[in-house]
Amino acid sequence: MRTMMASSVKTALFVFLHWVLQYAVCRDVTVPAGPLFRVAGFPLSLPCTVSGYEGPRTQDFEWFLYRDDAGGRQMGVVSTRDKGFPYAPFQPRVRNGEVRVERDSGDKVRLMIQRLRTEDQGKYECYTPSTDSTYQGNYSGSVTVKVIPDTLQISYSRSLTGQPVPEGAELTLTCSSSIQSEQLTHLSITFGKRGIGEVSGTEAGGEVSTVREIISIDKFLAIVPGRFYQKRYDAGEITLEKRSGEGGQGVYVMKMRAVQPDDTGSYFCEASQWILDPDRSWQKIAQRTLDIGNLTVQQLAESLRVTSSPREEVTLQVGSPLILTCEVLGLPSDVKSGLLVQWMKRGSVSSDAVGTGGVEVEVARMNPDGIVSWGDDLSRASGGSMEKVAEGRYSLKLFSARPADSGVYRCVVSVYAGRTNPGLSMPATLTQRSEGVTVNLKTKDVLVSAVAQLSRGPLLKRGSTITLICNATVTTAGPAQAQVLWLRWPIPKPLIQRGSVVTPPKPPVVEKPTLVAALLYNGVANIYVNGSEISVDRLSAIQYRLRVHAATMDDQGMYSCHAEVWGQDPHGSWYNTGAKAESTSVTVYLYSRAVDLLLIPLVIGVSSALFVGIVIISTVTCCFMKRLASQRARK
Repeated sequence: MRTMMASSVKTALFVFLHWVLQYAVCRDVTVPAGPLFRVAGFPLSLPCTVSGYEGPRTQDFEWFLYRDDAGGRQMGVVSTRDKGFPYAPFQPRVRNGEVRVERDSGDKVRLMIQRLRTEDQGKYECYTPSTDSTYQGNYSGSVTVKVIPDTLQISYSRSLTGQPVPEGAELTLTCSSSIQSEQLTHLSITFGKRGIGEVSGTEAGGEVSTVREIISIDKFLAIVPGRFYQKRYDAGEITLEKRSGEGGQGVYVMKMRAVQPDDTGSYFCEASQWILDPDRSWQKIAQRTLDIGNLTVQQLAESLRVTSSPREEVTLQVGSPLILTCEVLGLPSDVKSGLLVQWMKRGSVSSDAVGTGGVEVEVARMNPDGIVSWGDDLSRASGGSMEKVAEGRYSLKLFSARPADSGVYRCVVSVYAGRTNPGLSMPATLTQRSEGVTVNLKTKDVLVSAVAQLSRGPLLKRGSTITLICNATVTTAGPAQAQVLWLRWPIPKPLIQRGSVVTPPKPPVVEKPTLVAALLYNGVANIYVNGSEISVDRLSAIQYRLRVHAATMDDQGMYSCHAEVWGQDPHGSWYNTGAKAESTSVTVYLYSRAVDLLLIPLVIGVSSALFVGIVIISTVTCCFMKRLASQRARK
């Protein structure tokens, strides 16, 4: 009994599921919700999808039109299975491909009408012939199409002539557009460029036309830059604004602040008409493109030249004024550009050959806003000037040239084409360097010698005053002063172990010396070592003294003095002549004090006495205890 009931339940469940599947899996044809408003003369695209069908995955489709002026009569438009399906009004249009069916997949197609006509208005039906075992479901779908007149207008006020435009020039393009429609439609405007670009892959070496959108005002009146122009838009280099024109037309003005070589190409303006379909999707129903003309950008590198004068080589006496001029040629007169002008120098009097070595350093610069700043030698801010003497001409003046001013000078100009006040992070359009100007300074013959010695006296001990004398002799014509520096090296270990004072011919170079003190040419004393009482003074015209008071063990070492000669130019300014001398080293060794030496026998004597006393006491005690024990044994 239970078996029969279970079998009946299974049968009923199977029948129910079969009925549900048959009901769920039935043919359904879907087309967009209408009505759809489209513009005469522009394409119409009607999608049609079939689902829930049986049979092959590739289904056939047939399109019918019920014209508004035909009394509801049916007209065959196009079919995927029957070439003779179209009615007479559509036959030539189907043959030339103006009316066709495009298949997206086996069960999804589109009816395409390339150029919509007014008489194409009506209700379109998409029908799918049955491939099912049973006839059930929806085999067709219909949508109403309204054809509205074309009212989209577009024009421009000035075309591009194709004449070369200098790099950095401003480009302004104006496009006017309007629509007159009873339906609510929106207008979008796009400025774009067609250029010639290289292709890659198998076509390497060929050329292909590339189309790039520059900037747009979309259907929501939002400004949208093209992806290749996003950075320039963010920097304010490209703008687009809408103005009101005559007759209700919108005037759209695009400006490119400074054109670049990549901006060469053919420019166009494109206007599009948009409408919101019943399914809440926006559709482009009309579009017109207007060619504005060709633009050729002349690169700045082809015309820019930077020169400096005097040419090649200049020889001056120390203290004479140095005047260099930089001239910038080939800048377009109708383009306002910011210039960064720099004077750079390589080499100095310390080089073996002027200008052949060393790092190039900046002497002075003038920013695009006219502010002058000086490089490493900030003292030049009061001893020189940099000026703009004329348009494109800049001068560098050093009122009193020094030996350190020798070297090769170059003028470096960075041009910011079309930008008078570029930001700090903005790269220059082009940077060019002038030829080098070699500047030689004739210095006076200067001879200098330095001898260091340890003053005579008792042996130096910890706590004594170390006195070192440096004799610096300068031979030259004119005012000169010696600048003396005292340096200290550690004593090599073999010298400390011997305990003798040895003066090697040259200080050791394996370890970096410690700068102890200096007496500058202007009499200023500088102490560089902390923790020691140090003083420096000048005893006579050639004699300089270093004293280390209350010397500690850290103050011993090998001392040397270095002398540098500073001369005075006719204007009273002091300069380093470059003449130097280095003395031989003097070894300073600190011996132990008498008090320190007395402590040694004292410590040894105390320890020895304690040791002897302990031995005597222990011996006497041991003998006394043995004698006492023997006496007790006799009793």
